[in-house]
Amino acid sequence: MQTNNHYRRFALAYLFLVIIIGIFLMVNICVGSVNISVSEVLDILRGQGSGSVNHDIVMQIRFPRSVATVILGGALALSGYLLQTFFHNPIAGPFVLGISSGAKLVVALTMVISLSRRGAVSSFMMILSAFVGSLISMAFVLALSRVINQMHMLIVGGVMIGYICTAITDFIVTFADDSNIVNLHNWSKGSFSGITWENVAVMFLVVTISTIIVFFLSKPMSAYQMGESYARNMGVNVELFRVLLVLLSSILSACVTAFAGPISFVGIAVPHLIKSLFGTAKPIIMIPSCFLGGAGFCLLCDLIARVAFAPTELSISTVTAVFGAPVVIYIMVHRKRG
Repeated sequence: MQTNNHYRRFALAYLFLVIIIGIFLMVNICVGSVNISVSEVLDILRGQGSGSVNHDIVMQIRFPRSVATVILGGALALSGYLLQTFFHNPIAGPFVLGISSGAKLVVALTMVISLSRRGAVSSFMMILSAFVGSLISMAFVLALSRVINQMHMLIVGGVMIGYICTAITDFIVTFADDSNIVNLHNWSKGSFSGITWENVAVMFLVVTISTIIVFFLSKPMSAYQMGESYARNMGVNVELFRVLLVLLSSILSACVTAFAGPISFVGIAVPHLIKSLFGTAKPIIMIPSCFLGGAGFCLLCDLIARVAFAPTELSISTVTAVFGAPVVIYIMVHRKRG
């Protein structure tokens, strides 16, 4: 009976997330500087109205942006969940540990060098640059973890690494000569704008493959949550497993940073909210639900960023911080009382 109640709760929670994503996806496509009715959007998605202004707005601007928000939001939440599993800490995330800032730094350097030579930066090059930056920051965090045993001090060390990377990035952007490079300032604050269908295809490929691999790791992940000794007794190669967690979380967060810049608090807040919604920490449930939760959360935040002070668009990190920071504060207070 108890098992049936759990399955019913899981089914309802998944249905809720899917409905929320569907609603926010449609609202994001319909609402903006030019409001488009739902019926017209559906007609455009069916291939009607080709050549009209609204058709171009939907198919070239809003639809790819919304799809990218779903993919990148889900990837960011999943990356945060992997890092929380790796460090056994609910406030570990790519933004807090400085991983996103490291990715941002290397991407900015790559774009500066390419643009100074009048060259273009491909989507795969952006992801590769962000991945290298993520691994460099993660290496520093792991080095600190061998010296610092206290998790809260490790988090502080990650924040300091993030500040250093951000300062260097701002220095590069500030003294750039090319006007295109100066526009990196907007990207460095986090934004889903300017996404093309080519970008969507690349991020879909990278995130889909990474998510499938993560899903196949759900069983050893469940054992690892019980402790490293328990995982070894269950036949898990802990060293290899930890390397896979680092690589997969870095790839996912790098893909987000490459296309949307650093986005704060999603990787921390969403996994915690999903655990509360589903009432479980089982990886086989958390992996797909974190992805859906991150997608819905980022769709809501992107909608607010676009329309709250239109025509001025807020950075996505500004909105995610407003909703995500209180969740982080609650987690820390709750752990202190525990």
